[in-house]
Amino acid sequence: MTPQQRQRALRAMGIDVWVPRAAQPEAAAAAVPEPAVTPIPVSQPAPPVGSALVPVAKALPAVESPQDDWQSLMREVAACQRCPELAGSRTQTVFGAGDPHATWMFIGEAPGADEDQQGEAFLGRSGQLLDRMLAALGISREQNVYLATMVKCRPPKNRDPLPEEAARCRAYLDRQIAAIKPKVLVALGRVAAQNLLDTEATLASLRGQVLSYQGIPLIVTYHPAYLLQRPADKRHAWDDLCLARGVHARLTAGAGGHA
Repeated sequence: MTPQQRQRALRAMGIDVWVPRAAQPEAAAAAVPEPAVTPIPVSQPAPPVGSALVPVAKALPAVESPQDDWQSLMREVAACQRCPELAGSRTQTVFGAGDPHATWMFIGEAPGADEDQQGEAFLGRSGQLLDRMLAALGISREQNVYLATMVKCRPPKNRDPLPEEAARCRAYLDRQIAAIKPKVLVALGRVAAQNLLDTEATLASLRGQVLSYQGIPLIVTYHPAYLLQRPADKRHAWDDLCLARGVHARLTAGAGGHA
């Protein structure tokens, strides 16, 4: 993507100027600290901005045959009845969308009405904004990005997923992560971030730092649906994406990785 194309993508996000150079990927990569080993305590505030990587002490399930496991997982999700209310009200499950070999993975909370009808993640106006956010990074859902949700069924009336629903669906997401092996995870919104990190910390306290899920760097930012309601925060979301891109650049440098 040329600078002119990226500028147009930023303007489409509602950001009319380039961010300061200090927020560009190279500087962000240099500022990423080495991992620490202290987990985020449940129901405790997150570490201050600029803290080291914070692993969550859980183990990924083994994936003996990634291709076979991926197809098997898709069938399991499509037939899932673990949450009676969600299974009874859904049109269909929403497994995810994108490149199953991606080095970027974005995780939201749950499908909405459009996703429930069409069976694909992140559609409608929020999906269009997310596509523009990805374009500003020089990536897209068609290449090197995978989009997923904590819960694979639409909650009735678009309510937040219940903790027990997220817990029942967690194994599906963990198997997706194990198969994809992304370099960077981006949690979109409070619900996704709190569930992934098993914390009640606010979104504001989780943003602006490099956290970790399953040993993979995790950056927290706003959900596109929120940004449609609060466009002034798009600039802050861009800062988060630049931080994520810096981490991604550091981890793929010299390895022939994608953008």
